[in-house]
Amino acid sequence: MDNRNEISDFLTSRRAKITPERAGLPAYGGRRRVSGLRREEVALLAGISVDYYTRLERGDLKGVSDSVLGYGLYSELYLDPARPVNVARFVFLAPQAHTFFIDWPTAANDIVAALRTEAGKNPHDRGLSDLVGELSTRSEEFATRWASQNVRFHRSGLKDIHHPIVGDLHLSFEVMDLPADPGLSLVIYSAEPGSASQDALYLLASWTVSDEQSTAANEPSSATAVTDRETA
Repeated sequence: MDNRNEISDFLTSRRAKITPERAGLPAYGGRRRVSGLRREEVALLAGISVDYYTRLERGDLKGVSDSVLGYGLYSELYLDPARPVNVARFVFLAPQAHTFFIDWPTAANDIVAALRTEAGKNPHDRGLSDLVGELSTRSEEFATRWASQNVRFHRSGLKDIHHPIVGDLHLSFEVMDLPADPGLSLVIYSAEPGSASQDALYLLASWTVSDEQSTAANEPSSATAVTDRETA
């Protein structure tokens, strides 16, 4: 399916809607020939060359940056200035989580199951205990699920999210432990080749403008994230 025109229209229309001031760029004097950002300004924000962005805007998405893709997928989690980013806090405390995760109850159950599993492995982990205590007091949804003591945790499955930039994404995921780094896991998300979700990932890679990224990816149609007990 040739969707180059659709990609071009998408990027061009989004670029036209953002002013330099909104993007945090200095507003130089003189009359601008475009109502929104110039190609050069978008390239600067995205950390890519002008030639590369121009190629993207023409609909050529081959060879998109994996590092940009890895951060852009979970950009909603980075709206909270607290670091490190914490998925459990996002799921149960951030209002936008109910929109971001299309099947929020499943996402919530999975997070609690992962925390239960980790608590069984490390019952004296102070950071984990503090996290569970915080969520139990601030979220009735979490407290109810935690009390059920469900320790079933899926190592593979499907993840459906609604990204504010590119819309719905239907992804497969695999969780792999890292033997060299106990407590860390590698989560690989992949889209069906040729699917609308793969196209959306390509678009997302071209539009991510932050350089506070979590670097990861397996191939152009996938995004990868490393999680630990704090972010799981």
